[in-house]
Amino acid sequence: MIFIDMTPYQIITFTSHANNLYGWLAVRTKYTDEDTVDKIETIGHTFMQKEPGKKIKFFDSWVHPDHRRQGIFRSLWDTRWEYVQSTFSDYKVYAWCLPKSLPLLIEKGFKEGELCTYVEMNVYEEKSSGNTGTAI
Repeated sequence: MIFIDMTPYQIITFTSHANNLYGWLAVRTKYTDEDTVDKIETIGHTFMQKEPGKKIKFFDSWVHPDHRRQGIFRSLWDTRWEYVQSTFSDYKVYAWCLPKSLPLLIEKGFKEGELCTYVEMNVYEEKSSGNTGTAI
């Protein structure tokens, strides 16, 4: 099977009204020949959530490592931003971002807040210590 790589991508918009989620997918179509679609693959995405109090949270933007440095992240960001500007006038938008994404947000007029540090731990079932004392 021969794959023809059609480098251009499309951005598809979708919503989940149950959670006030909005998303944009960057997809690329791969063909087995000029007319036959083999598969459509997601190569990037970005999401936002409309919250009470006229707030919007930007989150979870990603581009597949094989497709980075091609302007896809910026295209997704710009598409989402244009939608927000045309649909949610007078809302406050906020985001948590990685250091590599910060320059774009500052370029778009966001103000940098305090630094937040990621922490994690594995959860294990706590073993009984044998203490059967009375709770107070």
